[in-house]
Amino acid sequence: MEFTAIEDIEAPIEAVFKAVSDFDGFERAALRRGAKVRRVERPGKTQMLMAWDIEAKLRGKMRLVKTDLIEMDAPNNLSFVSVTGGMMADAAVELVALSRNRTRLNVSMALKSKSLTARLLLQTMRLAKGKISKAYAKKVAHFATDVETRYKSGQLA
Repeated sequence: MEFTAIEDIEAPIEAVFKAVSDFDGFERAALRRGAKVRRVERPGKTQMLMAWDIEAKLRGKMRLVKTDLIEMDAPNNLSFVSVTGGMMADAAVELVALSRNRTRLNVSMALKSKSLTARLLLQTMRLAKGKISKAYAKKVAHFATDVETRYKSGQLA
């Protein structure tokens, strides 16, 4: 199952990349929401650039989500892989400079199941895909608005 959201942001590509790669800021935001976040080194994995173990409440239970940053091409894209239980998510953030002060943000996520339980969860999610897609697009739009506001106030200069 895939989710995609595209937003145009009134800010240069460098400023938008600075916002989408603010890992410290995302870690603090997760901590404020009650998650436990740790940056880790995964032994034997050479392709990963950065990794996190995140313990968060998902679907009413505390779960461990292992997230690896596997590609970073500044200021154009970031790619992540996350694994929790029998579910795997590939996420990509792509930036395209439309003009000197306008950037297109494309955020996509593909979910895959690796177990029967995860397959059942994905099947349930397919039934509510419209609602989930709208919520996903709304979160990305909120992030884009926040980036524009921060850029205009000089925080991302």
